[in-house]
Amino acid sequence: MRRLERSHMDLKLNPGRLYGAAIVALSIWFLHGFLQGLLAASVAAIASWSLYHRFAARVGKHVGRPMTAFVFTALITVFVLAPMAFALWALLSESHALLGEIAAADQRGFVFPGWLQGMPLPGRLLTELASPGALRGWAERTNATAFLGLAQSLGQFAARHLLILLFTILLLFFLYDQGEFLARDFRRWLRQGIGERAERHIDVVTRAVRACVNSMMALGLFDGFAIGLAYATAGVPRAAVWGAIIGSIAIVPFLGYAVVAAVALRIAIEGQATLAVASLALGWAVLLAGDKVVRPLVTRGGIRLPFVWILMACLGGFEVLGLVGLVIGPVVLALARELWDQRVRELQRAEAAVASASTQSDESPSCTTPLPDSATCEPS
Repeated sequence: MRRLERSHMDLKLNPGRLYGAAIVALSIWFLHGFLQGLLAASVAAIASWSLYHRFAARVGKHVGRPMTAFVFTALITVFVLAPMAFALWALLSESHALLGEIAAADQRGFVFPGWLQGMPLPGRLLTELASPGALRGWAERTNATAFLGLAQSLGQFAARHLLILLFTILLLFFLYDQGEFLARDFRRWLRQGIGERAERHIDVVTRAVRACVNSMMALGLFDGFAIGLAYATAGVPRAAVWGAIIGSIAIVPFLGYAVVAAVALRIAIEGQATLAVASLALGWAVLLAGDKVVRPLVTRGGIRLPFVWILMACLGGFEVLGLVGLVIGPVVLALARELWDQRVRELQRAEAAVASASTQSDESPSCTTPLPDSATCEPS
């Protein structure tokens, strides 16, 4: 009862707490647009902190902490952005070449296998595409305003994410420079708020972040090398380039499958139907092996969740937060799993205590009739 009264006293609102809550709410409101950058910088800092600690131990004593943080931030930025920039540039180049091939094929009419044109659903559409200039006619009938709106939306999307990227790099430098002090203060604040469980929660989040980042890197490398090798064996043109593109994009669930389908489509447009089917089957087989084998093996030590929960967490996080959501989603579910397990353990201990108390009461002596002071009671 005293503890309950004390908790009610602690939750009592006063002008100081209202003022603090208002400041926190305003801060979140002003900075919510940079939430993705803050989360991305935090994920990168947590995942690479052990590397930064070893790097700072070797270099920091010569150049100082700010310069050490700056150099390491530059190295991490190049390491992360260089493959993504290459994949994006290669994908844009291949897309431009694919559009050129589609335009050339439209002038002479697309050639499809007879069995494909005979299918009930796509057969009519493919028959129309077989006539020269079909795509050009469709493009002329399309509203130009829709294309302009799409181009404007893409431009705004690119500009916004470029700004987020710049702030992410700046925040990453700040976290490397002040990370030890921030971690110490955060641990102290969290320990005061939720008690000794804070250390366990921090450990769960740290292991989950590192497991997610490691799984993304392992999955990208596996998919890139395996698909490049499979495409080279099958005779797919520019197999190494496509392997690098798919490996960089496959970190987003199901997006790699779309790129593999685009590669098969391009090969089919060139008139190599057998090679197109082979590239589609090989690419999807490698991506399936990466999702079902490589990702669970790497994340198993840091995230004790079934594959379907990790997949849903990645997709849900990606929908809400973009690329950084691929890490934040599984981390949040891992923390929820820890809270669930903790609650289950508390309930089990409570049930065990009740059972022990009941057993002790059953074994205690009992008397059915009053006895003199010198008499004793036998166990019932």
